[in-house]
Parts: sequence; structure tokens; C-alpha cells
Amino acid sequence: MSETKKTDTVAEAAVPKQASAPDEREVLLRVEGLTKHFPIKKGILQRQVGAVKAVDGIDFEVRKGETLGVVGESGCGKSTMGRVITRLQDPTGGKITFEGQDITRLSTGQMRPLRRDIQMIFQDPYGSLNPRHTIGSIVSAPFRLQGVEPEGGVKKEVQGLLELVGLSPEHYNRYPHEFSGGQRQRIGIARALALKPKLVVADEPVSALDVSIQAQVVNLMDDLQQELGLTYVIIAHDLSVVRHVSDRIAVMYLGKIVELADRTSLYEAPMHPYTKALMSAVPVPDTKRRGQKSERILLRGDVPSPIAPPSGCRFHTRCWKATEICRTTEPQLVELRPGQRVACHHPENFADQAPQDTVLLSAAKKASELVPDAVTAGDSAEEAPAAEKKVAAEKASAAGEVPAAEKTAAVEEAPAAEKAAVAEETPAAEDVTLAEEVAAEEAAAAEGSAEKTGPGAKTSTEKAAPASGTPAEESTDATGAAADAPAEEPAAAAEETARQAGTDAQESTDK
Repeated sequence: MSETKKTDTVAEAAVPKQASAPDEREVLLRVEGLTKHFPIKKGILQRQVGAVKAVDGIDFEVRKGETLGVVGESGCGKSTMGRVITRLQDPTGGKITFEGQDITRLSTGQMRPLRRDIQMIFQDPYGSLNPRHTIGSIVSAPFRLQGVEPEGGVKKEVQGLLELVGLSPEHYNRYPHEFSGGQRQRIGIARALALKPKLVVADEPVSALDVSIQAQVVNLMDDLQQELGLTYVIIAHDLSVVRHVSDRIAVMYLGKIVELADRTSLYEAPMHPYTKALMSAVPVPDTKRRGQKSERILLRGDVPSPIAPPSGCRFHTRCWKATEICRTTEPQLVELRPGQRVACHHPENFADQAPQDTVLLSAAKKASELVPDAVTAGDSAEEAPAAEKKVAAEKASAAGEVPAAEKTAAVEEAPAAEKAAVAEETPAAEDVTLAEEVAAEEAAAAEGSAEKTGPGAKTSTEKAAPASGTPAEESTDATGAAADAPAEEPAAAAEETARQAGTDAQESTDK
């Protein structure tokens, strides 16, 4: 989609203002702890046996003149949330405040005057239009129901709205079945904007439109926002459209908002793993850059059932960073950066909120197989499905202190090709100390059981060296034996002792 006036205006004015002074604009809509559960009933008596938790406790606010985008997978509760905040469906719990007035429990009659200020563009262009009414009757319905008489008459106003959304004024007397899906959606947009409402909730406003028309409708909505001071809540799947039209973006997953930030922060540095996975799915239209975008994150499995959502963080069943705290404790939506709120124990591009919990869950180990190495390379909390041993080794190496026992184990487990590198990285003083300890243990074992050849010799060899002895190891043993010899012992005896120790080590290794 081509860049338009919206991109330049918002990038220069709206987004920096929101980042530096988030309370500068007056709040038009405030949602607190909103829930919407659909009961599941069974039997003749229709007893409730469960509930579909479509929206399960969300908090956000919409300021005057801004556009809030809502994204997420199908079934995460976006459309239900839009219907509830416009009071087309009654909420199960929570609070909705519009211009300082609590509209959560208003009846149908009490909501009627507010319908002029709150309108909705529906997702289904086929089910939202009455097939028995003409287009003129459908678009003029808001004027008739609210008792508004526009200048020049209703027909002239309706024809002007049709022309505004890209239709011909001659379509006034036609019926919905004569139009395509995209044209029906434009009729729904004209009906929603007829009374110049203050808040418009658009549920997939351009998903049914042709690509060539999407830019026209988006630019139209932007122009009307500037002229009439409209406020939008746009629900969409197309992340490029959301980025183009939105000032702030809320990411939903399974009835919860997992991240809420301005569009610049969200697209440049997403902090929730689910947001990062969504951003990796955005296609790159530039053929020169297409090969560079290789960090495609594939999520394992489907979204869990909203009837019985997972405990703790709801994304932990598909997250490659999930630990025990993610399974037991639900993260709160907290502001980690100015204007960017995230609900995650192990956020991306930020300090770990639970650094003590480093052991990945089995689901996270499976999910990490689908995550590219480039993504996991910079993560501090998710180093591997191998476990506490590797985490402890990484902590020790980061501190710069490696115990002698761990070095010995590393030398024992390392292949022959890696021994030289380990020996080169070990300081000379540590080599001498290690050789002295090994030689002392061999001498004590030889003195204690001279006739013991099997287990005793094998144990000493395992402590000293890997599977086969090498000339370098023999010289190390000889050096250690010579260092332990008394000062008054003749040189010949010292050489004989060293040679004998090396021969014993070789024989025990061969056995």
C-alpha cells in the first residue's frame, strides 16, 4: 500500500506526542476489566455447564481524535470486544465509560441517544444489509431514526455519502444483491459515517475490498477523521493496514490484551513473543529484501479453547520462552517503557522480569524447534532445552571463574580434536596445578594397592585422562610425578618414577 498523508502526519505529530505526553488528549472511551462470557447450557432444564470466555478482562483507553488498532488471530475476541464496547452486546463484567458517562448497564432506550455518537462498521457485508431495502433506505436510516434533517434533504446527503465512499449516486435506488462484497462494505461505511459520530468501531473495514480500493477507503476514513474529529477503533488482520492507519495498537490473544503500544515502538521493537511472531509473518514486498527476512517464527498448534483457557500466561502452550512461572502465574499488563505496556514474564528487547526462572517447559522446548536461531540468539532467559547444568556453566563462564572439577569434566567429555583448544585456553599455572593433583592421586593409588589392576587403575585413569593416553598426557603425568618427588632423591630415581607412572597409566587405559 502506498504511503499517504496519514503516515507523514501521524509519524511527525501524533506518535511523538503520545510517547512524550500520553495524557495530553482527553480520554473518549475507557474500558476497565471488561469481560464477555457466553454460557454453555445442556439438558432439558438448560443448566449452565460452562462458558466461552470470549473477552476475559481487558483494560484500555481511547483518546479523542486517535486511531486504536486491534490485531490478533481469529477467535481471540476482537469482534466480540468491538460489539461490547458499542453496547450491541451486554458485557458480563467490567466497566465502559464514554465521555465520562458509565454506559455499562444502560438499557436499549437509554442507549438510543448515544447511538448518534457511537457507530460500528460490521465485518460481514452480506449479513449487515437488509436485502429488502434499497441502498437509499439503508443509508438514510440513521437520519430517520435519530430525527435529523440534513441541509438539502436526506436524498442529497445520501447521494453525497455514496459518492464519498466510491459509489455512484445513481445507486440510490438499487438493492444490496446487485453489489459485490466490497461495494456492500462501502455502503456499510457510508451508513456508519452518516451522522458524523464521535467514535467508530470498524470491524475489518477493508478486508472485503479489492486491494486497489483499500487505499482509497483508508484515505477516505483518514480525511473524515481530520475533518470531523472522528475517533476510530479499527479491528483488522492485515498488519500493514493497521500500521498505516493506527496511532496505537493493541495485540489480543485468547481474550486478553498482551501488548499495547504506539505503532512505532510495536513494529520496531515488539516486546511480547506473540507480537514478535505476528510481525515475522508480515510479507516483504521488496524483492531485494525478501531474501534477508529469514526470521520467520512458526507457532506450534492452534489457539487453545476459550472454554478452558490455559492457566497462567495463556500463550505459554505455544511460546518458546515459557518457564514454570508462565504456567502458574498470570502476567499483568504493566508499562515497561513509556507508552508500551506488556503482559509477559520474559519480554523481548527488555530485561527479564523473572530472571530466577530459567528452566524451559516441555512445550517451550518443542516450540523452540520452530524458532530460528537468529531470534533466540539474543534471548538471555531461553538458552536451550538442555537444562540447569548448561545454565550453571554459562553463569560460571560469564563470571570468569571455572572450577577445577568442571574443567576436568570438560576435558574428560571433550573429543580429541577439542583437547588442544581446551589446553591452549587454560592458563599455565592452572595446568601445572591440575597435573600435580592428578599425579598425586595416581601415586597414592599405586602405593595403596600395587596389585590392583582393574577398578583402581580405571578410576585413576578416568580422573586423569579420556579414553586413550597421549604423549602430551604422559609428559603431564611425568611432570606431576617429578614435582612430587623429594628434593634429596637422585635424578635417575625421579626419571624412573615418572616413566613408571606413565607406563601404569598406559597399561590401565589399554585394559
